[in-house]
Formats: sequence, C-alpha cells, structure tokens
Amino acid sequence: MTTTTWVALVGLGAFHGLNPAMGWLFAVARGLQERSRRVLLAALPPIALGHLASVGVVAALVSATRSVAASTAVAVAGGVLLVGFGLWRLLSERHFRWAGMRLSAGQLAGWSFLMSSAHGAGLMLLPVLLADPAGGDGHAGHLSAAPVGALTGLAAAGVHTVAMLGVALAVALLVYEVFGVGVLRRAWFNVDRLWAGVLVAAGVLTLVAAA
Repeated sequence: MTTTTWVALVGLGAFHGLNPAMGWLFAVARGLQERSRRVLLAALPPIALGHLASVGVVAALVSATRSVAASTAVAVAGGVLLVGFGLWRLLSERHFRWAGMRLSAGQLAGWSFLMSSAHGAGLMLLPVLLADPAGGDGHAGHLSAAPVGALTGLAAAGVHTVAMLGVALAVALLVYEVFGVGVLRRAWFNVDRLWAGVLVAAGVLTLVAAA
C-alpha cells in the first residue's frame, strides 16, 4: 500500500472516531453515569475492538481479492452496496437505539461490532483498498498472494482503528472533562445524515473508478 493509502485510512479512522454513533458518546455516558473517568476509559478499548472486527472482515476480504476481474466485481458490488446503504440511511426515519448502559467488555465489543456494521464502517474503506493496483500474475499468483493480501487488509484495519480510537478518546475526554453532555444539546448536528451522505459519495466514487 502507498503512503496516500495509509493516510486515507488514518483520515477515515479519525472521521469514525468523531462520529458519536461509533462509541465515544456511549463511553462518555458510562463515565458520567458512574462519575468515573476510569469507567469512560475502560469502555473505549472494547468499543475499538468491536469496530476493528467489523472493519477487518471487509478489509481482509477486499485485500485478499486482487485479480483485475475480482477487484472490479468487488468494486461494483461494494459501490452499489455503499450507495444503497447510504440512501437507506438518508431516507430511513428509524434510529439505532443505545443499548442498555451496564454491559460487560465482551457485550460492549459485540455492541460496537453490530453498531459499526450497521453504519457501514467497513464499507467506507472500499474506495481506499480498491485504489491499490491488483497484484499477482495469473490464477496461481493470485492464490499465493491472497493470504498476504488478507494480512495487509487486517493491517489496514488495525491502522484505521488506532486512528479511530485516538480521536474517540480525545473527544470523549474533552466532552467529559470540559463540556459535559449539555454541549450535545446546544451544538448538535445530525452526524448520521452526514455519515449517510459520505457513504453515498464513496459508493459513487467506487463505481466510477470501477467503470
């Protein structure tokens, strides 16, 4: 992967970290509920682990599929899925509800996995991962490169998640220590709508690149 690819993965991770639906708001709520910064900090690693699992599945599959034909098929299918999912999120009146507040680390990771998957977190990496040139010479080369590609995809998901965790940690501590949840009522904007719009734009870009 190129430097540009890694920078894009970090940028997307930062964007995910800013999105309250990806977990920092939940961590802040847990910290305020227990009146403990330690509880807030303890909630973030399981949230990041669940996010990593959600993103990693997509990243590993995409990176392991590097033949021209397969990459084009994945790009087209992924682009259509991105656009469709984004439009559904834009047009849907339903909102994902916060889970019960008292969760174990395992339950919190599972909640994060479902939340990240429901918001199409892994799908956002498609334009970045598919921008790299396909590798391997012929079918045999493709098969031998598949495990390496999968590992590369997992590495990409790891870098992405570290960026997401860093930003989520910074935002959560800032809100908890300085502003409190009251700032969310005074300066709230619909991140979910923004997220859906970005999904649609990413899908369109993926389809254009695959054409």
